[in-house]
This record gives sequence, structure tokens and C-alpha cells, in this order.
Amino acid sequence: MAPSTVVDVEELLESVMDPELSEISIRDLGILRGVRDEDGVMVVTVTPTYSGCPAMGQIADDIAEVLEGADVAYELRTVLDPVWTTDWMSEKAKRSLRKWGIAAPASVGKVERITCPQCGEKDTEVLSIFGSTACKAMNRCLSCLEPFESFKAI
Repeated sequence: MAPSTVVDVEELLESVMDPELSEISIRDLGILRGVRDEDGVMVVTVTPTYSGCPAMGQIADDIAEVLEGADVAYELRTVLDPVWTTDWMSEKAKRSLRKWGIAAPASVGKVERITCPQCGEKDTEVLSIFGSTACKAMNRCLSCLEPFESFKAI
């Protein structure tokens, strides 16, 4: 029997991971903005981390695979307003980032030093505002001297 409630569909979508951060669900990353039932069709709303995010095609495919596999009638809607913010990330997502050696973002508008995910020190410097993806920057810890990426607070 196909999942029939919004809660059922939200639980199914917990299995959809961000393709660039494979242990973080799109829900925990804040990309999944909501699910609502419109006359038996589950409307799934997503907001990309930025408007040109190349992972959104894969995320849409992964959502389709999960929902079609569960025989859910759905419509996927991409919403760009309001824009995605790192404040939508769950604490679980931020813990996962640190586990992988990526510094989690501070709250938007909060000025604080980036904490090294290796040793926990705040004596760090930004090496480049450009990282492996558009939402990350390259940093170095001045205590342990390890380089690391940080997720930009946007």
C-alpha cells in the first residue's frame, strides 16, 4: 500500500541524501522545505542551496526514485524564494559536517571565528573563499596546522 499521509512521505524522503554530502539527508540540509497533500497528490517543495546548484538534478532524480518506488503520486516544486540559508541546516547535519572534517557554519549574521573540525581551536584563517563546491571555503588551523573546508554561512 502506498504511503498516504504527509508524515509518511516525509519519512520516505529521509532516505534521500545530498549527493555531495552523502550522509546528510536533504531534510537535514534544509533543502526539503515541505510536503503537503493537494487532493491526493503529494507536493514536495525543495529549495537549492544556491540557484545554480548542480546537485539539484540528482536530488530530483533521487526523490523521484523513492516516491515512485513507493507508488506515491507527487509533484516536485523548486522554490527559490526565500533563498536557502545555512540556518535551515539541522544540528545533526552540522555534527556530520564536523565528523567529516568540514567546519559547520555559524548562524547567518553572527560573526565568529571558524572552529577547526580537527582540534576544536578557533585560531584559524581563511585561505580561499573558494572550496570544492560553491558553498564551501578553504581554511587552515593555526594551532594544528591542518587545512580544512568550512561551510559558508549564507
